Amino acid sequence: MSNKKEPIVAVVTGASRGAGKGIALALGAAGATVYITGRTEREGSAALPGTIHATASEIDALGGKGIAVACDHRDDSQVRMLFERVRQESGRLDILVNNATFLHDELILPGGFWEKPLELVNILDVGLRSAYVASWFAAPLMVARRQGLIVFTSSFGASCYMHGPGYGAQKVGVDKFAKDMAVDLRPHNVAALSIWMGPLRTERTMRVWEQHPEQYADFAPVAESPEFTGKIIHALYRDLRLLDKSGLVLVGAEVAQEYGVIDVDGKRPPSYRDLLGGPVQAHAAKVE
Repeated sequence: MSNKKEPIVAVVTGASRGAGKGIALALGAAGATVYITGRTEREGSAALPGTIHATASEIDALGGKGIAVACDHRDDSQVRMLFERVRQESGRLDILVNNATFLHDELILPGGFWEKPLELVNILDVGLRSAYVASWFAAPLMVARRQGLIVFTSSFGASCYMHGPGYGAQKVGVDKFAKDMAVDLRPHNVAALSIWMGPLRTERTMRVWEQHPEQYADFAPVAESPEFTGKIIHALYRDLRLLDKSGLVLVGAEVAQEYGVIDVDGKRPPSYRDLLGGPVQAHAAKVE
């Protein structure tokens, strides 16, 4: 990496709320300029609280620079304009966090996949395809400077049954993006990796926990904050040996132990590897 002491320029997709917002806030607190994407611009227009503008304001208050960009990640032209704006305004891009994901309200309800709305499959559009598209536009900015990190937010749902086949396929898919993009990017000194997050205290999960407290009684007390993964990403990016981890699927809680990262509440969230399974890493073989 060239100059890893200069302030970071990052794009975090899907950052109106949830994991994306927390990641953006953590990077902002470290002094980064963070472009926040999402569709929610006005409070109350979505079922859950949060807007891209509110996230940007919170980043400013933390000492970073938040830039809200309304972007529907189903529309490739909007994604292209996002990265063109980053190029024009900042001249570079250090970190892309692919977090935007379509989550249907019936995702966690019981029942077979055929008993739930067909729209649940849209996670393969916004969540999988959208992550490829954003990475496609981001990569040239990083390759040009021989510096950068592309992150995919993933989960233990790539290993165990979690929320049904659509959710699981999306998580496995972004893990494979990290593995294969890392191969293409390595000669250019750019890294790609996937991070498995544990249960998160987000607006969505808090609502579910309130509705079904008995079902999540074991997870809720040790759940990760949305900022936790952002702190991990910052530590990874600042590591001069980052390229050694490129192409890996990492358990966030385990990486936090390695770097001494603690959550915002002072706790060290556990890894769920023993309970839910661990990542499968890429085989060394390459077929061109």
